[in-house]
Amino acid sequence: MLKEDMRRAAEEEEPLVHKHYEGEVLCIDSPLKIELDHVVFKKCRFEACDLSGSMFYHVTFLNCDFSNCRFQSCYFKDTEISGCKGDGGDFSQSTFRKTLVEEGCFHYANYEGTLWDNCRLKGCDFSEAFFAEVKFKKMQFEKVNLSKADLCKTKLEGMDLSDCNIEGIMISDTFRELRGLKISPWQAMDLVRFLGVKLINE
Repeated sequence: MLKEDMRRAAEEEEPLVHKHYEGEVLCIDSPLKIELDHVVFKKCRFEACDLSGSMFYHVTFLNCDFSNCRFQSCYFKDTEISGCKGDGGDFSQSTFRKTLVEEGCFHYANYEGTLWDNCRLKGCDFSEAFFAEVKFKKMQFEKVNLSKADLCKTKLEGMDLSDCNIEGIMISDTFRELRGLKISPWQAMDLVRFLGVKLINE
């Protein structure tokens, strides 16, 4: 049902609205560009899907798996992504507004060139993900794992990452990404490595 509904919406260029899908698998062999409004996906699995350019309004993803799928240049607004797995997913150049992402795993996911406006990231694992050249506005970070994430050319001024894991993050040689960033004392000990300083334990 999910596959048929998605294809029909794309072919007819009509939005998919007020739908609820649970436990379904979406496997498509060609890109689909669609608009979804007030749609719920619960325990659904997306296999090698390319939904680049799609628009998501008031869409909820609960415990879904869209690992290695493509969501390039998509638009997300008033969307909730909870308990999902998106390892290796490509979200580059997408826009997120008033979106909640919580308790999910997104190892190696690509968010390069994305815009995040008034969003909340809570309890997510973005280890080794790509956040290069990202624009953050009015963001909330709560216990987010950003270890070894690529944050090159991403301004973190005003961001509070004091309860997040930022061990091993990658930034540019000028360290300009760190200006104005709010961190904890123990995080500062990790960041001194950028200065070439070695800490000696007594």
